[in-house]
Amino acid sequence: MAVNLIFNRRRAVAPEVAALMEKITQLATEAVALPAAAEISVVLCDDRTIHRLNKKWRGVDAPTDVLSFPQLTGTDWQEPAMAQVLLGDIVLSLESAARQAEEYGHSSERELLYLFTHGLLHLLGYDHLQEDEKCRMRRREEEIIAAVGAPLR
Repeated sequence: MAVNLIFNRRRAVAPEVAALMEKITQLATEAVALPAAAEISVVLCDDRTIHRLNKKWRGVDAPTDVLSFPQLTGTDWQEPAMAQVLLGDIVLSLESAARQAEEYGHSSERELLYLFTHGLLHLLGYDHLQEDEKCRMRRREEEIIAAVGAPLR
């Protein structure tokens, strides 16, 4: 199974970060029965842009760090007739990532990879509305980040 990441601004992230995003995607989707090909759109933006999207689609009048827009729900991608799947869009605020990295005491790259992983897991059906879901999602995020050798700081 191949998962293609389509970036709106690939040059906005270092090649090493984009490569780690691809590794994260492969690892996260291994346990999911995806068809032969899948695609994810990665939108890198500023706080103003993500604020507008957050207000329009979630009714929250504030910027956020990451938004996910799944194209399918549940396990719709497991339909036998689907040879290729558009999993959805992950929108990442580079400004929020930089600000949070400073707040948490690690690199912007590490924060961006964490936010990307979080958004990807939402596309794959994870959520954090309930405490048990939140624990399961956080555990998986940290497992993936560690497994691909993402920077700790």
